[in-house]
Amino acid sequence: MKTLLTAVAASAALLAAASAPAQERLLIGSTSSSSSHYGYFVAVNQIINSELEGVSSSVAETGATVDNLRRLSRDQMDMGLVTTNTGYHAYAGQGDFEERPVDTRLLWVYTVAPQNVVMREDAGVESMQELDGVRLNPGITGSATESTTEAVMKTLGITPDYVRGSTTDVVDSIKDGRIAGYVKSGVGNRLDGSTMDIATFTPINVLSLTDEQADTLRSEMPDIAVVDIPEGAADGIPAFTTWAFGVAVHAHPDMDEETAYQIVKAVMENPEPQANAFSAIKDADMAQMTLDVGTVPLHAGAARYFEEQGMEIPDALQPVE
Repeated sequence: MKTLLTAVAASAALLAAASAPAQERLLIGSTSSSSSHYGYFVAVNQIINSELEGVSSSVAETGATVDNLRRLSRDQMDMGLVTTNTGYHAYAGQGDFEERPVDTRLLWVYTVAPQNVVMREDAGVESMQELDGVRLNPGITGSATESTTEAVMKTLGITPDYVRGSTTDVVDSIKDGRIAGYVKSGVGNRLDGSTMDIATFTPINVLSLTDEQADTLRSEMPDIAVVDIPEGAADGIPAFTTWAFGVAVHAHPDMDEETAYQIVKAVMENPEPQANAFSAIKDADMAQMTLDVGTVPLHAGAARYFEEQGMEIPDALQPVE
């Protein structure tokens, strides 16, 4: 009798499992677990698992943008962190991706990194054009800031005297006057901590693009955005215009439209856990940010959500499915 009951129970369990709806499983690529961006993706993962029925997700620690793009191209993950400039290069098959383009779809942008050209005030440089021949660090060695700065300057016909180094070396060099300035990612509309460190005892200014330069970048460098930073990036710093790239979440093009829609809806409508994990999210309009600085077509599911909010999707971001 005991054996019979066990068999009946096992059969019932199998029947229940067979009749239960299949659970869609998603893998999210992030970055190093030491990064604050990893914490952001943990928060996103929690939102997906708590808000979406029939979907479960998990976060994988990865090597960030390029690694995530490679994994997406190999069908090894479903969505992940991609900077908007590199995402564009991969989608368009440019630069390092010339022989191996990666087809992805934009879900949303969660933060923007303005690239601020910070100069010692006594260097006497008041405009971008005056950077010709000036000792300038374009960004820490190997960074997206470095490569993007060089591309921007080349596009604008400006030839600084580039000085390479780590953030610590560069900050010390600016303080003691060995170099005139550097390009450093901002934190939202504020200057970053290393810049504020310099400004403690060294008066600084931040260079602004002219209207003509901004238009040139918009037309010739679709991989970046041009942004206006309001007055108050630091004490005494007036409003300025500069270039920027965003940090986004891209999806595999085969992701189900309804799944993409539900993910974007859940993320847009649950900002608090994201802000708790990644402070730059606080008070940010991620939907507008996505449409302002995204560089590849939106996933059809993401586009559906933004259209339902009455937002106009730029031509460059229109879904291609």
